[in-house]
Amino acid sequence: MPTALAKAISFDDALMHVTLTDGRILSVPIIWFPQLHEASAEQRGNYDIGMGGRSLHWPELDGDLSVAQLLAGADDASR
Repeated sequence: MPTALAKAISFDDALMHVTLTDGRILSVPIIWFPQLHEASAEQRGNYDIGMGGRSLHWPELDGDLSVAQLLAGADDASR
């Protein structure tokens, strides 16, 4: 089974959209991630994709997420 890898991230008022290299777009509520929810649009837009597409990082927020975490439903992030 191929691994899901991120290639881009975008946001709207309620959702974070992670575009994967295979063409899928994973959309999750940003309210699940208080750091991102409270961040400015500029801070959200300043991200790095690392580990070959497996890791998402926001340097200004010192925040990290993994694509695997998002695919699993981010259960741990909402607690």
